[in-house]
This record gives sequence, structure tokens and C-alpha cells, in this order.
Amino acid sequence: MTPLNAPAILCFLAAAIVSATAADKPVKVYILAGQSNMVGIGQVDSGGLRWGDEFVEPVLSVYEGTYDPKADYDAMKPVKTMPLPSFGGTEPTPFPGGGVQVVRGFIQPKESGIFEFRPGYGASEENIMVVDGIEAHRQEPGGKAVKKPVKLEAGKKVPFKVTYLSANANGLGWTARLDVPGTLTTIVKQEGKFPYLVDKQGDWVSRDDVWYKGVVTATANKWLGIGCGAGNAQIGPELGFGHMVGNHHEEPVLLLKASQGNRSLAWDFLPPGSERFEVGDTVYAGYKDTAPSWKKGEEPVKVNWYAGKQYDDCFHAAKEVLANFDASFPHWKGRGYEIAGFAWFQGHKDTGSEVTAARYEQNLVRLIHSLRKDFNAPGAPFVVATGCGNEGREGPGLTVAEAQLAVDGDKGKYPEFKGNVKSVDVRGFWPDVAKSPKNQGFHYHQNAGTYMQIGEAMGNAMVELQKARP
Repeated sequence: MTPLNAPAILCFLAAAIVSATAADKPVKVYILAGQSNMVGIGQVDSGGLRWGDEFVEPVLSVYEGTYDPKADYDAMKPVKTMPLPSFGGTEPTPFPGGGVQVVRGFIQPKESGIFEFRPGYGASEENIMVVDGIEAHRQEPGGKAVKKPVKLEAGKKVPFKVTYLSANANGLGWTARLDVPGTLTTIVKQEGKFPYLVDKQGDWVSRDDVWYKGVVTATANKWLGIGCGAGNAQIGPELGFGHMVGNHHEEPVLLLKASQGNRSLAWDFLPPGSERFEVGDTVYAGYKDTAPSWKKGEEPVKVNWYAGKQYDDCFHAAKEVLANFDASFPHWKGRGYEIAGFAWFQGHKDTGSEVTAARYEQNLVRLIHSLRKDFNAPGAPFVVATGCGNEGREGPGLTVAEAQLAVDGDKGKYPEFKGNVKSVDVRGFWPDVAKSPKNQGFHYHQNAGTYMQIGEAMGNAMVELQKARP
């Protein structure tokens, strides 16, 4: 064994001290909040579509005995052959059983693309599917499915074969197109962007140092990875944000997201302490008022809601998680936590009125103060992203965007925010609809690349604030 010299020993001891110190430090907690774009609507893939009339001329053949991997079923004579009236849909195709069951036929896709096949449901997933000579799916009994994408042309008929490995067989199945423009699968696996999201085998990765927990909506509770948005196949800014702050900290990170779609800062998220105000002959709600507005001198018409209820619902839920930190995160039991920062991504709902837009800056300043007070984190770094989408360039949308940019501590308008509040202008990330999964006009056309860009930008801004802290 080669002896270590003095400098090497010192470096080794320093690294060990740093590692031990990091292991003892509290978990870094980031509170992420906002409306639907923070909830996360970026599509991971096109989703699984049930098999339909693109599967043509399906024929079932039954062979004697149980499945034998050495058998050549194409050369063997079946004991029974029957055309299937359908292969797919919402109801299982009735198969007769009584041996090894093999379905052959053709696929004639309606659109060109790269497709993943997901044959069977439950126990019937144990099968081998070959499409145009390519083994597209294999799942041995009790094993994990192995899939290989297949490129198909619209209207071109190619053969398929499904060999069921057990008595469980039916015609259920799903197909997912993997190259739909703007999905995360296309952006990462076809275009090579955001390579840190996949491993060497091309599978999605999960970080083992960044945990995600959602309350109210986007309620996944797991190591950061795919499916922390509005659904299992959707992402939001948390993915890019989490990677950026996770790379920065030696300590583990908790992303605690408290968000809800279609909510305004002027009403739903109105911070505690906000007072009523008047514009012309109209009175607008203060915190806890049960009417959004009413004419001066008239009795307010109450609604089944109150100003600030979403603030209370979201952040009380977040505080409850932290109050039960050890029970919520047993893998960090006894370690403790500290609030590392806040990230706010909202604004679209407030663009519907010139009054709420004009009030946005004042409400945002109060929000920053309120969250820091509620979570006992004075001076904690706070990142705000322009959340108006493509509407943030004119009219009330521009007013809201300018309000969000105005609170940046470097602008000098709010001296108390110097070095601890940073605004990120993400209006330039609006995607091309032709390169997106949906034509919505909102939610960034569900373009996952846009959500990744926004998350990275917010995360990098947070890291800048962290590095500048004393």
C-alpha cells in the first residue's frame, strides 16, 4: 500500500470533515408556490392510447402445452385458429385459453412517429410483442418489462405478433408515441437536451438527495423525478429547480410545493393583513372578506370563499408537514430542517382585471413579508418568475409582469430586498405551438421544455442568492 504524504492526508481529513458536517446539517427546505403553471402541466410523453382500428386482421392461434422459449411457434401447427372480431378497445377480447396463445396481424398507424407498445393489462402483460421484426416488448413472468421503440410510417401496414407467456391473455393494450414535439421524452431522448434527466440506459432518473412533497395539488411524495406535476406523466418547474439547488447544496433538499390552479393574488392568495381598498365607487376585499368587491354604501354579497383562503389552505398545509417533519420524512428523522428559500410562479389570473393587475406589486411585497413571517424565515431568499405567459407583454399582463420584476432587490425600489429577492423574466420562454404537445394558448402549450427552462432559471437565480449570502 502506498503511504499518503502530508498534503494528501490533510486533503483527506478536510474532505471527511466537510462530509461529516454536511451529514449533520439540517435539511434545506424550499417552499414552491403559485397557480397552475407551478402545479405543472408539462407533458412527459403523449400518454398511452388504447389500441384501436390501427390493428387490422388480428388472428389468434393456440398451441398445445405451456410456453416453451425454445419452440418455434411460427413453424408449429396450432390446435386452434380464429380471426378476432376486435383487438383492443375498452373491453378485453375473449381468448379461449387451452394452450400457448399467439396473436398475429398488422399495424397501420394513422401518423408517423416513434412508438412504444404496452401490450396487455395486469397478468396479461407477461408477453413478447414483435412489431415489424423488432422485439418491442418483453416481460417474463414475475419480471420487469423491457421495451424497444419502433419507428412507423403513417398508413404503412407492418406485421405484429404477441406471444403470451402464461394462460393470461387478452386484447388490451396501449401505444405511446415517443417523439411528439415538446414532450419531455422527445426533448430529452430524441433531441438530447437536459441529459441529466436520464441514465446511461436512457431511463428516467430520480435524485437521492432531493425529496419532493406536494400539498393541495401535485401531491407526489417521493425523490425528485418524473411525475411531480399535475399528474404522473407531467412536470412543472420543480424538476429543473430541484436539480439546480440540489447541485448547489451539500445537504439534502426538500421541495415542498403548495400550489393551486386558477388562483389570483388579489383574492385567493391575498396575504394576511391586506386591507380593503377603493377604486372609484367600488370597494375591494381585504383579507378574510367574503365578497371580492361591492359598491360603496351597499351590503356585500357573500360567496362561499374568502379573500386569502388559498393562502391559508396552501401554507397551513405546508406548515403542518413541517410540524411533523420526522413522521413525514422518516429517512431524515432527527436531522431537522431550515427554510432555505421561496419560489413564486403565478400571475395569470390577476391579468383579467386592470384593478387586480395594478394592485399586484403591493400584494406581492406583502406576500414576501407574510411568507417569511409565517415560516419564521426572515431574509430567506425569494425568487419570483413572471407568470403571465405570453400575455405579459401588453395590457394588464404587462402590468403584472412589471410588478413582478419591480420587487427584484437589485432594482433598488425595495432596499430590504437587496440581496435576498430576485426576479426572473421567463416571458421569452414562450414555446412555438408547432413544437408543442397542445395548442392551448396557456400552460405554455404543455411544452415540457419550457417548464424545464423556467425551473432551471428559477433554480439558478436561487443559487445566486444563496452564494451571495453572508
